[in-house]
Amino acid sequence: MIRPFRPIVTALAVALAVASGAAFAQPVKIAGLVELSGPGATAGTNFNNGVTLAVREINASGGLNGRPIEYTSSDTQTNPGIAKGLAQRAIDDQAYIVIGPVFSGSILVSMQETRRSEVPNIIGGEAAAITQQGNPFVFRTSFTQAAAMPKVVRYIKDYLKAKSVAVLFANSDFGKGGRDAIVKDLGAAGIKVVADISTDVPQVDFSGPVLRAKQANADVLFVYLHEEESARALRELRKQGYDKPIVGETTLANEKVVELAGDAANGVIAHVGLTADAPNATVQAFAKKYEAEFKMRPDHNAMKGYTGAWAIRAVQDKLRKFDHKAFAATLHGAQFAAKDYPGLLFDVRYDDKGDLDRESFIVKIVNGRAQVIETLRPAWASK
Repeated sequence: MIRPFRPIVTALAVALAVASGAAFAQPVKIAGLVELSGPGATAGTNFNNGVTLAVREINASGGLNGRPIEYTSSDTQTNPGIAKGLAQRAIDDQAYIVIGPVFSGSILVSMQETRRSEVPNIIGGEAAAITQQGNPFVFRTSFTQAAAMPKVVRYIKDYLKAKSVAVLFANSDFGKGGRDAIVKDLGAAGIKVVADISTDVPQVDFSGPVLRAKQANADVLFVYLHEEESARALRELRKQGYDKPIVGETTLANEKVVELAGDAANGVIAHVGLTADAPNATVQAFAKKYEAEFKMRPDHNAMKGYTGAWAIRAVQDKLRKFDHKAFAATLHGAQFAAKDYPGLLFDVRYDDKGDLDRESFIVKIVNGRAQVIETLRPAWASK
């Protein structure tokens, strides 16, 4: 059953626009398709929080070309079929932009609806397949796996000097996409994959997969799971006395994972595209605002939602009209500076596929917090 849209979010967004002086302009509808329940609830709720905060700020500063944003979120229940239906309903409701979902499996289904109707779709997923289908209306808020995994492999090879890796991944579009990307890049680097371990979504008992990882005796374990599963895996790894380096991507160093895993998260190393612990004054200002509003630290999903909404504002400032095709054409190849749009948090560039590039980080979890141990410049930055 498709759950109803959430008018309280819309009412708040429009009310704040009234206070900003954009009250009498026709609202611009932005529809959020987010995982507010089911296995993706942590990611979706944080993403939605980030969008909500950004919409409030955008409306308070004049909206989109003088028109207030009317943001309405709906719950995909982490179900691709429901996400597809909600995408169609958003289109029927004349949404100018669709933002979300976060889980790649839902995106791969729902983006077919937004593509068919030529509605720009800002998404939170990382599966490489999303932007490999030639969809001119889909845009990321995070790195694609194809861009992130070479950075992980470089660290495994150059810093950990590993010759072999065991891969523990989720049997989902997200997990399989990450697994395929890391295996390809490890092979290109001459590093052997000695164990390829698939897990369910959700997986409750990790004793079997962890035992297989231990028995593989690889130099490094690469973990690519969703948030709750990542925490369970880390706890089981420590319980079984696993003592080899544990490396992952953004999700493994997520705030929720660290909270749920407790001390078991300490020592984990990950490449992250977005982190509230970035040594960046703009990011720290955002984190302070977010924590004051939602009584929790923002994770990368919150930052994706926040920057995704601000990207809409940046495009509209250049476009100065409301046109679906023109919006997509403007965002392809666009580059924006954080000094002009602090809500983007970092300087960012989009390519012709809807993928983005910006600064990223290697972090290590120490005493329950992510510490940045290396900052990686975007590929397009001057040397």
